Amino acid sequence: MTRFLLALVLILSAASAQAAVRIKDIADIKGLRENQIVGYGLVIGLNGTGDTLRNAPFTEQSLQSMLENMGINVRNETTSTTNPPRPTTLRTRNVAAVMVTADLLPSIGPGERMDVTVSSLGDATSLLGGTLVMTSLRAADGAVYAVAQGAVTVAGYSVGGQAQNVSQGTPTAGRIPNGALVEREVQGSLHEMEFLVLELKNPDFVTATRILDAVNRYAGGRYRSQIAFERDYRTIVLSKPRYVGPVRFLAEIGELTVEPDTPARVVINERTGTVVIGRDVRISTVAVTHGNLTVRVTELPVVSQPAPFSQGQTVVVPQTVVEANEAGSQVAILSGVDLQRLVRGLNQIGLKPSGIIAILQAIKTAGALQAEVIVQ
Repeated sequence: MTRFLLALVLILSAASAQAAVRIKDIADIKGLRENQIVGYGLVIGLNGTGDTLRNAPFTEQSLQSMLENMGINVRNETTSTTNPPRPTTLRTRNVAAVMVTADLLPSIGPGERMDVTVSSLGDATSLLGGTLVMTSLRAADGAVYAVAQGAVTVAGYSVGGQAQNVSQGTPTAGRIPNGALVEREVQGSLHEMEFLVLELKNPDFVTATRILDAVNRYAGGRYRSQIAFERDYRTIVLSKPRYVGPVRFLAEIGELTVEPDTPARVVINERTGTVVIGRDVRISTVAVTHGNLTVRVTELPVVSQPAPFSQGQTVVVPQTVVEANEAGSQVAILSGVDLQRLVRGLNQIGLKPSGIIAILQAIKTAGALQAEVIVQ
Protein backbone atom coordinates (compact mmCIF):
# COMPACT_ATOMS: atom_id res chain seq x y z
CA MET A 1 0.00 0.00 0.00
CA THR A 2 2.85 2.37 0.89
CA ARG A 3 4.74 1.69 -2.33
CA PHE A 4 1.59 2.22 -4.38
CA LEU A 5 0.85 5.53 -2.63
CA LEU A 6 4.35 6.91 -3.08
CA ALA A 7 4.47 5.73 -6.70
CA LEU A 8 1.17 7.49 -7.36
CA VAL A 9 2.52 10.72 -5.88
CA LEU A 10 5.63 10.41 -8.02
CA ILE A 11 3.66 9.83 -11.23
CA LEU A 12 1.31 12.76 -10.61
CA SER A 13 4.15 15.12 -9.73
CA ALA A 14 6.25 14.07 -12.69
CA ALA A 15 3.30 14.54 -15.03
CA SER A 16 2.60 18.02 -13.67
CA ALA A 17 6.25 18.96 -14.11
CA GLN A 18 6.13 18.31 -17.87
CA ALA A 19 2.60 19.46 -18.71
CA ALA A 20 1.69 23.05 -19.55
CA VAL A 21 -1.85 24.28 -19.04
CA ARG A 22 -4.00 26.81 -20.82
CA ILE A 23 -4.32 30.31 -19.43
CA LYS A 24 -8.12 30.06 -19.27
CA ASP A 25 -7.77 27.06 -16.93
CA ILE A 26 -5.70 28.93 -14.34
CA ALA A 27 -7.13 32.45 -14.64
CA ASP A 28 -10.58 34.09 -14.75
CA ILE A 29 -11.78 37.29 -16.36
CA LYS A 30 -12.53 39.90 -13.72
CA GLY A 31 -16.20 40.86 -13.81
CA LEU A 32 -17.30 37.68 -15.55
CA ARG A 33 -18.28 35.38 -12.71
CA GLU A 34 -21.22 33.35 -11.53
CA ASN A 35 -23.77 34.88 -9.16
CA GLN A 36 -25.55 32.83 -6.53
CA ILE A 37 -29.33 33.09 -6.28
CA VAL A 38 -31.63 31.52 -3.71
CA GLY A 39 -35.34 31.21 -3.01
CA TYR A 40 -37.83 29.65 -0.61
CA GLY A 41 -40.62 27.47 -1.93
CA LEU A 42 -42.87 24.47 -1.48
CA VAL A 43 -42.66 20.99 -2.97
CA ILE A 44 -46.06 19.32 -3.36
CA GLY A 45 -47.25 15.90 -4.44
CA LEU A 46 -45.19 13.87 -1.96
CA ASN A 47 -46.45 10.43 -0.99
CA GLY A 48 -46.76 11.04 2.74
CA THR A 49 -43.05 11.92 3.09
CA GLY A 50 -43.45 15.67 3.52
CA ASP A 51 -43.11 17.92 6.56
CA THR A 52 -45.06 17.35 9.74
CA LEU A 53 -46.94 20.63 9.96
CA ARG A 54 -46.96 20.54 13.75
CA ASN A 55 -43.15 20.29 13.83
CA ALA A 56 -42.59 22.69 10.92
CA PRO A 57 -44.95 25.65 11.44
CA PHE A 58 -43.31 27.64 8.62
CA THR A 59 -44.51 24.99 6.17
CA GLU A 60 -48.08 25.40 7.37
CA GLN A 61 -47.86 29.19 7.15
CA SER A 62 -46.45 29.00 3.63
CA LEU A 63 -49.17 26.58 2.56
CA GLN A 64 -51.87 28.84 3.98
CA SER A 65 -50.41 31.90 2.28
CA MET A 66 -50.19 30.11 -1.08
CA LEU A 67 -53.81 28.96 -0.90
CA GLU A 68 -55.01 32.42 0.16
CA ASN A 69 -53.27 33.94 -2.87
CA MET A 70 -55.37 31.58 -4.95
CA GLY A 71 -58.56 32.73 -3.25
CA ILE A 72 -58.95 29.81 -0.82
CA ASN A 73 -59.48 30.64 2.85
CA VAL A 74 -58.05 27.94 5.09
CA ARG A 75 -57.16 29.91 8.21
CA ASN A 76 -60.67 29.98 9.75
CA GLU A 77 -63.78 27.89 9.34
CA THR A 78 -67.32 28.65 10.54
CA THR A 79 -69.37 25.84 12.05
CA SER A 80 -72.68 27.75 12.27
CA THR A 81 -74.13 31.22 12.09
CA THR A 82 -74.08 31.68 15.86
CA ASN A 83 -70.67 30.27 16.79
CA PRO A 84 -67.49 32.28 16.10
CA PRO A 85 -65.02 30.93 13.51
CA ARG A 86 -62.27 28.65 14.73
CA PRO A 87 -58.79 28.06 13.27
CA THR A 88 -58.38 25.35 10.69
CA THR A 89 -55.83 22.62 11.42
CA LEU A 90 -54.00 21.32 8.35
CA ARG A 91 -52.80 17.72 8.59
CA THR A 92 -51.36 17.04 5.15
CA ARG A 93 -48.01 15.22 4.80
CA ASN A 94 -47.67 15.81 1.06
CA VAL A 95 -45.97 19.23 1.27
CA ALA A 96 -42.37 20.13 2.16
CA ALA A 97 -40.67 23.49 2.60
CA VAL A 98 -37.46 23.72 0.57
CA MET A 99 -34.64 26.08 -0.28
CA VAL A 100 -33.90 26.45 -3.99
CA THR A 101 -30.38 27.43 -5.04
CA ALA A 102 -28.69 28.01 -8.39
CA ASP A 103 -25.67 29.68 -9.97
CA LEU A 104 -26.47 32.40 -12.49
CA LEU A 105 -23.93 32.34 -15.32
CA PRO A 106 -22.58 35.70 -16.49
CA SER A 107 -23.44 35.06 -20.15
CA ILE A 108 -27.01 33.85 -19.61
CA GLY A 109 -29.87 36.07 -20.75
CA PRO A 110 -33.63 36.42 -20.17
CA GLY A 111 -35.64 33.49 -21.44
CA GLU A 112 -32.88 30.90 -21.02
CA ARG A 113 -33.12 28.01 -18.61
CA MET A 114 -30.73 26.61 -16.00
CA ASP A 115 -30.60 23.82 -13.42
CA VAL A 116 -31.56 24.37 -9.79
CA THR A 117 -30.95 22.41 -6.58
CA VAL A 118 -33.80 21.77 -4.14
CA SER A 119 -33.08 20.95 -0.47
CA SER A 120 -35.54 20.17 2.30
CA LEU A 121 -35.86 22.69 5.12
CA GLY A 122 -38.16 20.82 7.53
CA ASP A 123 -38.50 17.23 8.70
CA ALA A 124 -39.51 15.69 5.38
CA THR A 125 -38.11 12.22 4.83
CA SER A 126 -38.00 12.28 1.02
CA LEU A 127 -38.68 14.61 -1.92
CA LEU A 128 -39.17 11.72 -4.35
CA GLY A 129 -42.09 12.35 -6.71
CA GLY A 130 -42.55 15.97 -5.64
CA THR A 131 -43.10 19.04 -7.77
CA LEU A 132 -41.72 22.46 -6.93
CA VAL A 133 -44.30 25.25 -7.05
CA MET A 134 -43.27 28.51 -8.75
CA THR A 135 -40.48 30.01 -6.66
CA SER A 136 -38.72 33.36 -7.12
CA LEU A 137 -34.92 33.26 -6.97
CA ARG A 138 -33.18 36.38 -5.68
CA ALA A 139 -29.58 37.53 -5.63
CA ALA A 140 -27.70 39.46 -2.94
CA ASP A 141 -29.19 42.75 -4.16
CA GLY A 142 -32.73 41.47 -3.47
CA ALA A 143 -33.83 41.52 -7.12
CA VAL A 144 -35.55 38.53 -8.73
CA TYR A 145 -33.36 37.05 -11.46
CA ALA A 146 -35.10 33.73 -12.14
CA VAL A 147 -38.24 31.73 -11.41
CA ALA A 148 -38.05 27.98 -10.73
CA GLN A 149 -40.73 25.31 -11.10
CA GLY A 150 -40.91 21.65 -12.09
CA ALA A 151 -40.57 18.02 -11.03
CA VAL A 152 -37.79 17.24 -8.56
CA THR A 153 -35.31 14.52 -9.52
CA VAL A 154 -34.00 12.65 -6.47
CA ALA A 155 -31.11 10.19 -6.72
CA GLY A 156 -31.29 8.77 -3.19
CA TYR A 157 -33.96 6.76 -1.44
CA SER A 158 -34.89 5.75 2.08
CA VAL A 159 -37.03 2.70 2.88
CA GLY A 160 -37.60 1.30 6.34
CA GLY A 161 -39.87 -0.38 8.80
CA GLN A 162 -40.11 -0.61 12.53
CA ALA A 163 -36.88 -2.54 13.02
CA GLN A 164 -34.64 -1.59 10.09
CA ASN A 165 -34.05 1.25 7.63
CA VAL A 166 -32.24 1.12 4.30
CA SER A 167 -31.11 4.36 2.68
CA GLN A 168 -28.80 5.37 -0.14
CA GLY A 169 -27.78 8.90 -1.02
CA THR A 170 -29.75 11.87 0.24
CA PRO A 171 -33.47 11.65 -0.54
CA THR A 172 -34.15 15.07 0.98
CA ALA A 173 -32.25 16.90 -1.78
CA GLY A 174 -32.63 16.83 -5.54
CA ARG A 175 -32.29 18.77 -8.77
CA ILE A 176 -34.58 20.13 -11.44
CA PRO A 177 -32.86 20.07 -14.85
CA ASN A 178 -33.66 23.27 -16.73
CA GLY A 179 -36.04 24.06 -13.89
CA ALA A 180 -35.42 27.81 -13.69
CA LEU A 181 -36.34 30.45 -16.24
CA VAL A 182 -34.09 33.51 -16.26
CA GLU A 183 -36.05 36.76 -15.98
CA ARG A 184 -33.26 39.33 -15.68
CA GLU A 185 -29.75 39.62 -17.12
CA VAL A 186 -26.77 40.41 -14.93
CA GLN A 187 -25.45 43.90 -15.60
CA GLY A 188 -22.08 44.27 -17.29
CA SER A 189 -20.57 42.83 -20.46
CA LEU A 190 -17.26 42.51 -22.22
CA HIS A 191 -18.01 45.38 -24.60
CA GLU A 192 -18.34 47.80 -21.66
CA MET A 193 -14.87 46.99 -20.25
CA GLU A 194 -12.07 49.32 -21.21
CA PHE A 195 -9.42 46.87 -19.99
CA LEU A 196 -9.66 43.11 -19.56
CA VAL A 197 -8.17 41.83 -16.31
CA LEU A 198 -7.00 38.27 -15.75
CA GLU A 199 -7.22 37.04 -12.15
CA LEU A 200 -5.16 33.99 -11.20
CA LYS A 201 -7.01 31.26 -9.34
CA ASN A 202 -3.81 30.42 -7.42
CA PRO A 203 -1.91 33.71 -7.10
CA ASP A 204 1.83 33.38 -7.59
CA PHE A 205 4.60 35.75 -8.72
CA VAL A 206 6.25 33.25 -11.05
CA THR A 207 2.97 32.15 -12.65
CA ALA A 208 1.91 35.77 -13.23
CA THR A 209 5.25 36.53 -14.89
CA ARG A 210 5.01 33.50 -17.15
CA ILE A 211 1.50 34.45 -18.26
CA LEU A 212 2.66 38.02 -18.92
CA ASP A 213 5.57 36.84 -21.05
CA ALA A 214 3.44 34.34 -22.97
CA VAL A 215 0.77 36.93 -23.81
CA ASN A 216 3.25 39.62 -24.88
CA ARG A 217 5.21 37.08 -26.92
CA TYR A 218 2.05 36.09 -28.77
CA ALA A 219 0.83 39.69 -29.14
CA GLY A 220 4.18 40.79 -30.55
CA GLY A 221 3.78 38.44 -33.49
CA ARG A 222 -0.01 38.72 -33.82
CA TYR A 223 -0.72 42.41 -33.11
CA ARG A 224 2.77 43.90 -33.32
CA SER A 225 2.45 45.41 -29.82
CA GLN A 226 2.77 44.63 -26.13
CA ILE A 227 -0.74 44.37 -24.67
CA ALA A 228 -0.22 42.91 -21.18
CA PHE A 229 1.23 44.34 -17.99
CA GLU A 230 1.09 43.11 -14.43
CA ARG A 231 -0.77 44.93 -11.67
CA ASP A 232 0.28 42.59 -8.89
CA TYR A 233 1.04 38.90 -8.37
CA ARG A 234 -2.64 38.06 -8.86
CA THR A 235 -3.93 40.26 -11.72
CA ILE A 236 -2.71 40.92 -15.25
CA VAL A 237 -4.25 43.74 -17.29
CA LEU A 238 -4.85 43.25 -21.02
CA SER A 239 -5.26 46.11 -23.48
CA LYS A 240 -7.48 44.82 -26.29
CA PRO A 241 -6.69 46.00 -29.82
CA ARG A 242 -9.48 48.11 -31.28
CA TYR A 243 -9.99 46.08 -34.41
CA VAL A 244 -10.47 42.77 -32.54
CA GLY A 245 -13.66 41.75 -30.74
CA PRO A 246 -13.44 40.83 -27.05
CA VAL A 247 -14.71 37.28 -27.59
CA ARG A 248 -12.14 36.41 -30.26
CA PHE A 249 -9.41 38.20 -28.32
CA LEU A 250 -10.06 36.24 -25.11
CA ALA A 251 -10.39 33.00 -27.07
CA GLU A 252 -6.90 33.49 -28.52
CA ILE A 253 -5.33 34.50 -25.21
CA GLY A 254 -7.05 31.70 -23.31
CA GLU A 255 -5.55 29.00 -25.56
CA LEU A 256 -1.98 30.06 -24.80
CA THR A 257 -0.19 27.54 -22.58
CA VAL A 258 2.11 28.20 -19.63
CA GLU A 259 3.59 26.05 -16.89
CA PRO A 260 2.23 27.33 -13.55
CA ASP A 261 4.56 27.40 -10.58
CA THR A 262 3.42 25.83 -7.33
CA PRO A 263 4.79 26.38 -3.81
CA ALA A 264 6.64 23.60 -2.04
CA ARG A 265 3.99 21.99 0.13
CA VAL A 266 3.31 18.72 1.87
CA VAL A 267 -0.38 18.08 2.56
CA ILE A 268 -1.17 15.52 5.27
CA ASN A 269 -4.57 14.11 6.13
CA GLU A 270 -4.18 12.05 9.29
CA ARG A 271 -7.78 10.78 9.22
CA THR A 272 -7.44 9.03 5.86
CA GLY A 273 -3.66 8.51 5.86
CA THR A 274 -3.22 10.57 2.69
CA VAL A 275 0.14 12.23 1.97
CA VAL A 276 0.60 14.52 -1.04
CA ILE A 277 4.13 15.79 -1.71
CA GLY A 278 4.63 18.72 -4.08
CA ARG A 279 7.09 18.67 -6.94
CA ASP A 280 9.44 21.30 -5.47
CA VAL A 281 9.67 19.79 -1.99
CA ARG A 282 13.29 19.39 -0.87
CA ILE A 283 14.77 17.66 2.18
CA SER A 284 18.24 18.33 3.51
CA THR A 285 20.29 15.19 4.01
CA VAL A 286 19.11 13.39 7.14
CA ALA A 287 19.28 9.83 8.51
CA VAL A 288 15.90 8.37 9.48
CA THR A 289 14.81 5.22 11.24
CA HIS A 290 11.33 4.30 12.34
CA GLY A 291 10.27 1.41 14.58
CA ASN A 292 6.85 0.26 15.70
CA LEU A 293 6.29 -0.77 19.29
CA THR A 294 3.26 -3.03 19.77
CA VAL A 295 1.90 -3.72 23.25
CA ARG A 296 -0.83 -6.35 23.59
CA VAL A 297 -2.77 -6.84 26.83
CA THR A 298 -4.90 -10.00 27.05
CA GLU A 299 -7.23 -10.87 29.88
CA LEU A 300 -7.56 -14.63 30.57
CA PRO A 301 -9.72 -15.11 33.67
CA VAL A 302 -9.47 -18.52 35.39
CA VAL A 303 -12.24 -20.17 37.40
CA SER A 304 -10.95 -21.62 40.71
CA GLN A 305 -12.96 -24.60 41.97
CA PRO A 306 -12.70 -25.68 45.67
CA ALA A 307 -11.83 -29.27 46.57
CA PRO A 308 -14.67 -31.76 47.08
CA PHE A 309 -16.36 -31.61 50.51
CA SER A 310 -14.42 -28.45 51.34
CA GLN A 311 -15.90 -25.25 52.69
CA GLY A 312 -14.41 -23.10 49.91
CA GLN A 313 -16.21 -21.14 47.24
CA THR A 314 -15.89 -20.97 43.49
CA VAL A 315 -14.18 -17.71 42.47
CA VAL A 316 -12.87 -16.16 39.27
CA VAL A 317 -9.15 -15.41 39.41
CA PRO A 318 -7.98 -12.68 36.98
CA GLN A 319 -5.01 -13.47 34.77
CA THR A 320 -3.40 -10.83 32.57
CA VAL A 321 -0.90 -11.54 29.79
CA VAL A 322 1.17 -8.59 28.53
CA GLU A 323 3.24 -8.92 25.33
CA ALA A 324 5.55 -6.21 23.96
CA ASN A 325 7.00 -6.48 20.47
CA GLU A 326 9.15 -3.91 18.71
CA ALA A 327 9.62 -4.53 15.01
CA GLY A 328 13.10 -4.08 13.66
CA SER A 329 13.79 -1.27 11.19
CA GLN A 330 16.64 -0.03 9.08
CA VAL A 331 18.27 3.37 8.88
CA ALA A 332 17.78 5.20 5.60
CA ILE A 333 19.39 8.40 4.36
CA LEU A 334 16.94 10.88 2.83
CA SER A 335 18.16 13.71 0.63
CA GLY A 336 15.58 15.52 -1.43
CA VAL A 337 17.52 16.72 -4.46
CA ASP A 338 14.42 15.83 -6.46
CA LEU A 339 11.09 14.23 -5.74
CA GLN A 340 12.09 10.89 -7.23
CA ARG A 341 15.01 10.49 -4.83
CA LEU A 342 12.84 11.51 -1.88
CA VAL A 343 10.18 8.91 -2.74
CA ARG A 344 12.86 6.25 -3.25
CA GLY A 345 14.29 6.97 0.20
CA LEU A 346 10.88 6.71 1.87
CA ASN A 347 10.26 3.48 -0.03
CA GLN A 348 13.44 1.93 1.36
CA ILE A 349 12.12 2.17 4.91
CA GLY A 350 8.87 0.41 3.95
CA LEU A 351 6.38 2.38 6.02
CA LYS A 352 2.66 2.63 6.26
CA PRO A 353 1.03 6.04 5.61
CA SER A 354 0.89 6.73 9.35
CA GLY A 355 4.65 6.16 9.57
CA ILE A 356 5.31 8.47 6.62
CA ILE A 357 3.25 11.18 8.28
CA ALA A 358 5.20 10.82 11.53
CA ILE A 359 8.55 10.95 9.72
CA LEU A 360 7.66 14.03 7.65
CA GLN A 361 6.50 15.88 10.75
CA ALA A 362 9.69 14.93 12.58
CA ILE A 363 11.86 16.05 9.64
CA LYS A 364 10.00 19.37 9.59
CA THR A 365 10.65 19.80 13.32
CA ALA A 366 14.34 19.10 12.72
CA GLY A 367 14.42 21.89 10.12
CA ALA A 368 15.39 19.59 7.24
CA LEU A 369 12.08 19.75 5.33
CA GLN A 370 12.21 22.79 3.05
CA ALA A 371 8.48 23.01 2.45
CA GLU A 372 5.25 24.09 4.06
CA VAL A 373 3.40 21.32 5.89
CA ILE A 374 -0.39 21.52 5.85
CA VAL A 375 -2.25 19.16 8.17
CA GLN A 376 -5.90 18.71 7.32
